[in-house]
Amino acid sequence: MSDAANAANAANAQNPATGQWYPPEWPDRIRALARGELTPVEPRRAATVLLLRPGLDVYMLRRRASMAFAGGAYAYPGGSVDARDERPLPPAAWAGPTLAVWAARLGVATEAEAQAVVCAAVRETFEEAGVLLAGPGPDEVVDDTTGEDWEADRAALVARELSFADFLARRGLVLRSDLLGAWARWITPEFEQRRYDTWFFVAALPEGQRTRNASTEADRTVWARPADACKGYDKGELLMMPPTITMLRDMTSYDTPAAVLAAAPGRDLTPVLAKAEIVGGELVLSWPGHDEFTKRLPS
Repeated sequence: MSDAANAANAANAQNPATGQWYPPEWPDRIRALARGELTPVEPRRAATVLLLRPGLDVYMLRRRASMAFAGGAYAYPGGSVDARDERPLPPAAWAGPTLAVWAARLGVATEAEAQAVVCAAVRETFEEAGVLLAGPGPDEVVDDTTGEDWEADRAALVARELSFADFLARRGLVLRSDLLGAWARWITPEFEQRRYDTWFFVAALPEGQRTRNASTEADRTVWARPADACKGYDKGELLMMPPTITMLRDMTSYDTPAAVLAAAPGRDLTPVLAKAEIVGGELVLSWPGHDEFTKRLPS
């Protein structure tokens, strides 16, 4: 059995038939929340990107087993919004829908928040996969992000020694927000110790660019056909969090990145938040609209 399968089964005693990520401490934390003994932490804003290439293949990375959150699980490039992602960009450094349009689409109160989420999506994709959704002009995108100078800038971004706004200014680049499609929004359950309010985006891999495992949090990266990855999850061979496998199931309906991006504007971005309740002597953990993830435990 593969390491991924072992990790999946170890984490899923409640449902060993699939690779659903299910930390062993969740039942106790759910009960504590139900008793009023647990105060939910405020979720941090985050953004993640499903990179797509003709085929249709999706780029995924496996989080190191040592990671405190979702160790051993497959995910997409992404991470938390940094406070500096809100640093205003010059109008000439932004291409695509206006910040007002993005704020309405993402369901946030201010244009600064919208910029922060979009910047985080683009920045994290560059930091973790070496792919940059930006170009020298509003209709262009860089075709090569390899080389020592690019790596130096990427490392400075990771170390928070360089803001994304300064990175764009230094290289005379325009952030291509039009290359992103907002796909979904999920919020980590209230009983989890680390919580994230995450926007999921889709984007096509720019022509000429190549992905690479640039993340210190991942021990493996793969390009996978959505249907094949879903089969791996269903067999318990690939460990994934509910939103990760949900995105893959969504992708099986499309044949090309262009078709996925064309469908993005019509997607419902109502946040998905797990809930726990006691029903008939059982503690039921569910994700509204996603019955396959329901867990039932003795209350």
